[in-house]
Amino acid sequence: MPLLDDLMPWSVAPLRLGRPWVVAPDERTLRARWDLLVRSEGAERERLFGPSRARTLRSAVAALPGSARGTGPFGQERGRCPDPVRIRLGPFDEQWLIPDQRLIDAARPELWRVADEHQLFVVEQGYVPAPGSRARAKGEGPADPGPAVTVSAVLPDGSAPAGRPGRIRPLYRRPGGLEPNLAPGLLAFLRDAYGCAVAPHEVAAWALASGRPSAAGCLVPLPRDRQLWSTGVELGRRMSALMARGAHGGDKPRLPGGRRPYVRAAVPARPRELRYDAAEEALHLGDGGRIAPVPPEAWEFRVGGVRMLDLWFERRTGPAEAGTLAAVGPADWPQEWTSDLLELITVLALLGELRSQQAELTGALTQTVTREALRAAGVLPVPAGARHPASVLDHHEEGPGGQFALI
Repeated sequence: MPLLDDLMPWSVAPLRLGRPWVVAPDERTLRARWDLLVRSEGAERERLFGPSRARTLRSAVAALPGSARGTGPFGQERGRCPDPVRIRLGPFDEQWLIPDQRLIDAARPELWRVADEHQLFVVEQGYVPAPGSRARAKGEGPADPGPAVTVSAVLPDGSAPAGRPGRIRPLYRRPGGLEPNLAPGLLAFLRDAYGCAVAPHEVAAWALASGRPSAAGCLVPLPRDRQLWSTGVELGRRMSALMARGAHGGDKPRLPGGRRPYVRAAVPARPRELRYDAAEEALHLGDGGRIAPVPPEAWEFRVGGVRMLDLWFERRTGPAEAGTLAAVGPADWPQEWTSDLLELITVLALLGELRSQQAELTGALTQTVTREALRAAGVLPVPAGARHPASVLDHHEEGPGGQFALI
């Protein structure tokens, strides 16, 4: 089978934040951390900053594309916190990031240049081998590690909950939804194979519905049957709309009436435990907090074998080292976190309902296009230029110390 790397050749490594305090579940926390840092002096600022080999208080780096932040050493910074931006942390957790490249070890500016309202980021998840039958019998891991591919309408950091990190593949190589990130000749090959025009977003939808994890990378079986292709594309579109959460003019995910999760008992100020009651289909947050109904598909939804609701909760309540910027956070559980949790439960529940359709699609894929067929058609091997970012610099970007950036 072809790999996703064959079909969408330009990929970018995950972001490397370098310091945990530059990302948070709410904007107020990031502004409070910034203010504490810029008010500090000398050795205290150095300690709070958390220098690394890539970034110190003396590093001078280019501004992030689209940002007007200064490019001098952060040790001289006295200004206000830049407006945080929404990012996807891991497969499903949407948080906020301070968009200042002086604070981020590897921000991947090439992704920021093409991130706009038309972009869709296809994120290949890290490979995690499914446990053998003996391990499953002992309860040592799930038989289904979860999706091999996810998508995001906001900039993803590409981190993997478990296993080795995957790759981030923008659907378009240029802003404005221009120049699809597809192997040259692929759309023409698919048009001839299925007898109809194929759009770039349909290729992404198919990969989302049919992608299979493997040690070599995400496998994407291309069917020979046109009807099977149409079925998979429609399934992938539904999955993509859920993961994008209403972006690109879509509707926010909603469960049917009577199945929507509601807060049945207020979440306590500082919940320390997350429990699921399968009989009641209820999620308990600490002592007293209760959300129901929560379908088992949402509770058991995993990526890389890691339960997504557990990971979401841990990132908001896990301990941080005292005296660090990462320890700065809200005193009580914010209402917006509850809203985010209700949305995540809805997304995971609806995606979980589609897993059976994915299994049916996989079972029907008996006749597929081989990599040899793609080579014979001239689609493979992919030209080297298609694996590199396009030149999209249509305006000046400020480089280190105020000089123009050279790209």
